[in-house]
Amino acid sequence: MNEIMKNRMLYLIFAIILILPFVLQDVNFQHITIMFLIFAGLGEGWNIITGFTGQTSFGHAAFFGIGAYTSTIMFYKFGISPWIGMILGALFAAGISAVVSYPCFRLKGHYFAIATLAVAEIIKQLFVSWDYVEGATGISIPVKPDSFWMMQFHKSKIPYFLIAYVLFIVATLVAVAVEKNKMGYYLKAIRESHEAAEALGINTTRYKLYAMMISSAVTAVFGTLYAQYILYIDPFMVFGLDISMKIVLLTVLGGLGSVYGPIIGAAILIPLSEYTRVFLGGTGKGIDLMIYGALIVIVACFEPRGVLGLFRRTKKRGAQYAKTTA
Repeated sequence: MNEIMKNRMLYLIFAIILILPFVLQDVNFQHITIMFLIFAGLGEGWNIITGFTGQTSFGHAAFFGIGAYTSTIMFYKFGISPWIGMILGALFAAGISAVVSYPCFRLKGHYFAIATLAVAEIIKQLFVSWDYVEGATGISIPVKPDSFWMMQFHKSKIPYFLIAYVLFIVATLVAVAVEKNKMGYYLKAIRESHEAAEALGINTTRYKLYAMMISSAVTAVFGTLYAQYILYIDPFMVFGLDISMKIVLLTVLGGLGSVYGPIIGAAILIPLSEYTRVFLGGTGKGIDLMIYGALIVIVACFEPRGVLGLFRRTKKRGAQYAKTTA
């Protein structure tokens, strides 16, 4: 019954998100909803390697950028549809993540986290110096007539919203499938105790690689969507540390290791970030991150499991209070 209630809650969240942009037909609100879906999807992908597996990655911007650049280069130089570029970007990201993660998995704890951060910075610098991809100048994606195949829409943001919505649902269902599958139990065993998992016969390196490949592929998909939505990319934008940190922070704030965590965290962070930028402009740069950092500190001090953990603890106390007063 508990599992049924969880599924119903997830479907209810999907339904509410789908309705909102059609009820509140403000262009700025629609933009915020699209960004919310992108970062919630990114959080779901990151949750697979960190929330489920316990391997903290600070370098997921590398896979986000690979997805963005793969589709953009194919579209910019050869006129190939971003949808094809999205698939290839996801495959490239998965392959590169396997290559760079295999040696990194020999490291544990904060050493692994630092290694992923270093890998992301190395990849960023490679793209900054790579003339074929226009280096630090970046690429302005050619503007085409409205087309689903070319993933460009100029008269309305609703098509972008619908694409982001579908990709967000896919990312969430992938996370749910991983969590409920045998693989999910293996990953959680690795998270709880690497040594105990190996003693049980689990090939920890293999399953960590699987988790990283799935996580990076999901991240790359949203990199493509982001590039087509913004219509401009450069290495500092899509490989930047701020992308990785946003993914990390929103998932931690919402609740690490839970499918609902990235959704809750993105629902707090993205509107906060976008509305402070709108209302304060250049003078408000960084205020959203200051407020968000304060929220992280508060949550970490009182409830390390994030907003979701705080809600569960409050619900439990409410139930206990009701029993004592009954």
